[in-house]
Amino acid sequence: MKIAFQMDPIGPVDIDADSTFRLALEAQERGCELFYYTPERLAYDEGRITARGWPLRVQRVAGDHFSLGEEQTVDLGAFDVVWLRQDPPFDMFYITTTHLLQRLAPGTLVVNDPFWVRNYPEKLLILDFPDLMPPTAIARDIGTIRAFRARHGDVILKPLYGNGGAGVFHLPQSDRNLASLHEMFTGFSREPLIVQKYLADVSRGDKRVILVDGEPVGAINRVPAEGETRSNMHVGGRAEKVEMTARDREICDRIGPLLREKGQVFVGIDVIGDYLTEINVTSPTGLQELERFDGTNGAGLIWDAIEARRG
Repeated sequence: MKIAFQMDPIGPVDIDADSTFRLALEAQERGCELFYYTPERLAYDEGRITARGWPLRVQRVAGDHFSLGEEQTVDLGAFDVVWLRQDPPFDMFYITTTHLLQRLAPGTLVVNDPFWVRNYPEKLLILDFPDLMPPTAIARDIGTIRAFRARHGDVILKPLYGNGGAGVFHLPQSDRNLASLHEMFTGFSREPLIVQKYLADVSRGDKRVILVDGEPVGAINRVPAEGETRSNMHVGGRAEKVEMTARDREICDRIGPLLREKGQVFVGIDVIGDYLTEINVTSPTGLQELERFDGTNGAGLIWDAIEARRG
């Protein structure tokens, strides 16, 4: 197969943690032809969806993990699979790339399906499953947020379209900074905020469960650093081996059919205690940690699912 990766710059990636690198390595080992470009090089050009980038080779060698062929502009309609793998922020630039990539169907398979990535971003898709998630409000209005906090006490406040733990605040009931944080967020963004009841179970970890074509294949636990609320590995969280619980499987059984129906082949959900907090479809991570802890080749399972979809 001919595979294109739309991703952030490949140079700085951590070859022992980055899921896109692991997907590329697995594809290469299966004999696929790889092409790499960054999102700003995607274009609509007189009826064609094109990208300016490079043929790609990868290897697990620190400091020498990739090599590029000659720069060229390609018609993405000539590829079998295009991976949508750039990180958020989920802004209008990101959304525009989903509109362009959507035009490649049905001849080219885009993973994850860009129509549903656009319509089901991480912190909104969970609204379809209110009984699985903690008490939640999405609002820009400070009065709504204050009333929610008055009902639930300690809360987590975060940007609706952020990622990697950026801008996430734990506000105990005694904290007096809500108005200031609201002013800060609304001063540079027109987007709403999401506020959720604080779950004390986060001190024991924020579980990342990986689903492939709607089926759970394993989980890792992300434990916050000392003195930190956020467990994201981008901000110092520590990955640990963990087993899936009956509640984890119940959650996956509920959401899995929808993910499969909407073409979300590689998904990472976040579970704290008994609650589903996010369904990550834009650029989920965790493949390499799962493989290291459990020996589960999640990248291989993902490519098996893609090959099945391609027929």
